[in-house]
Amino acid sequence: MELILFGAPGVGKGTQAKILADMKNLYHISTGDILREAVKNGTELGKIAKSIMEKGELVPDHIIAGIVKEALQSDKAKNGFILDGYPRSVDQASALDKIFDELNIKNVKLVIVDAEDAVLIDRITGRKICTVCGYILSKGDLLKENKCPSCGNVDSFVKRKDDNEEVVKRRLSIYHETTKPVLDYFKGKTESITVDGMQPIEKVTQDIIAKLK
Repeated sequence: MELILFGAPGVGKGTQAKILADMKNLYHISTGDILREAVKNGTELGKIAKSIMEKGELVPDHIIAGIVKEALQSDKAKNGFILDGYPRSVDQASALDKIFDELNIKNVKLVIVDAEDAVLIDRITGRKICTVCGYILSKGDLLKENKCPSCGNVDSFVKRKDDNEEVVKRRLSIYHETTKPVLDYFKGKTESITVDGMQPIEKVTQDIIAKLK
């Protein structure tokens, strides 16, 4: 199974990617994670990326594409993969298309997790993050004894600075202008399914699996 998980900020792509990766024994390829891994492992591209990041600059698309290609060629991807958060632009989609051709990857499916902007704004601005393990506490979730359900630490949840309404609206605007056109790029090239991301997490997972079958 080879998937690209697609959707707006806060729609739950990362959560679904982790669940599906565990269920189906797939390699969860998050660009942030594999970039940090390449830097840590000192790969050729990782060294280049490190020098760029140390200057406080953004890593160029061609470096990210190279690191994604390395990930797709690794043993971890032998049973399949889930691309999470990539591609984010039409240029990145075109680069990924070329990588798929070079690696003879042909049966990729696009999983679109959809939700209305108003719901996403409410969801993101209402969430908190565990400073110890990164667990996301959604709006309305209750804690027992104020403990993180993932790592057990007490009083470890904070609201991220960039989870305010102004920043979230700007992120969604960038998504609609820059990232959403990727769907048009893949239209007719890649089989796609769409699920309602406004449902509970478990139901979203169930719908993805049912539609993939």
